[in-house]
Amino acid sequence: MTDRDRNNGRDKMLEVIHTSEERRRKWQEEGERPLWKNLSMVGALGWLIVVPTVLGVFAGRWLDDRFDTEVLFSGALTFAGACFGFWLAWQRMNEK
Repeated sequence: MTDRDRNNGRDKMLEVIHTSEERRRKWQEEGERPLWKNLSMVGALGWLIVVPTVLGVFAGRWLDDRFDTEVLFSGALTFAGACFGFWLAWQRMNEK
């Protein structure tokens, strides 16, 4: 391990510590979020996951009926819709 690797690791650790201290300071100034705000976020995250999944189901069933492909499109688009919904929820949770 070179000095450069050690310094890079040290810099990353200092950045994490600084971020943690900043979050703690912000929490002490602003306090806890109200319960209604947390509940509304849970509801919004649920819809962000459910809507793309259901759209994938309906689009997949329509394509399966149109091309007579059993469950090929239904399975693929349901999975794709769920993945997209979870990605949207992840993006929403990581917003400021």
